[in-house]
Amino acid sequence: MTRAEGSFTIKSWDEDAYQQLDGDAKLTRARVTFEITGDLAGEGHWDALMCYRQDGSAVYTGLQHTVVTVAGRSGSFVLRTDGVFEGGAARTSWEVIAGSGTGELAAVTGSGESISTGPPGGTYSLELEG
Repeated sequence: MTRAEGSFTIKSWDEDAYQQLDGDAKLTRARVTFEITGDLAGEGHWDALMCYRQDGSAVYTGLQHTVVTVAGRSGSFVLRTDGVFEGGAARTSWEVIAGSGTGELAAVTGSGESISTGPPGGTYSLELEG
């Protein structure tokens, strides 16, 4: 088991509403690119669906293709992400999709979380096996 910790920075964020709901509520799609540093070094490419509520909070889910080096091994894997934005913080749970790994990370599995309190990014913690 490898525990990876570090931070991420938002490199780009492209988000568009695809359905307006009552008041200020809406459904959106976002495509985001992150620079990942710390125990993981590389980039994450995240596609997400978000539901913004009337109070400005949001619930989101998505997939992130993560291309990194960890503990001297290079490759990629896909994270399933689910989270909530409220009180000025985005809290996201991460799960590595089994069988999505490539290169030296082909057999990797694991889970973790990230927390962001706004641009430019936030922190992560991820437990990896394989």
